Amino acid sequence: MTASDWRKMLKQFKNNPAMKAKYIKHNKPKDRTTGITMKKCERCRRFGAMISSYNLNLCRHCFREIAEELGFKKYS
Repeated sequence: MTASDWRKMLKQFKNNPAMKAKYIKHNKPKDRTTGITMKKCERCRRFGAMISSYNLNLCRHCFREIAEELGFKKYS
C-alpha cells in the first residue's frame, strides 16, 4: 500500500466519524524520522542520490541541470 492509497478509503466513512477515526488509527502510514524517504529533492521530490553539501538538498539529476546557474563549473 502506498502512502496515497489510504486516503481514498476516507470517502466511504463520511457519515460515520467513529469508523473513520478507527480506520485512520490503524491504516495511516507512520511519520518517518530516518531513512531514505526523509531526504527528498527540493526540486523534483525524488529520493535517493542526494547532494546535501552546501545545503543544496538536490538529487544528482537536478544538480546536473542547474549546476552552472548556481555557480559550479564543469570540469571534464
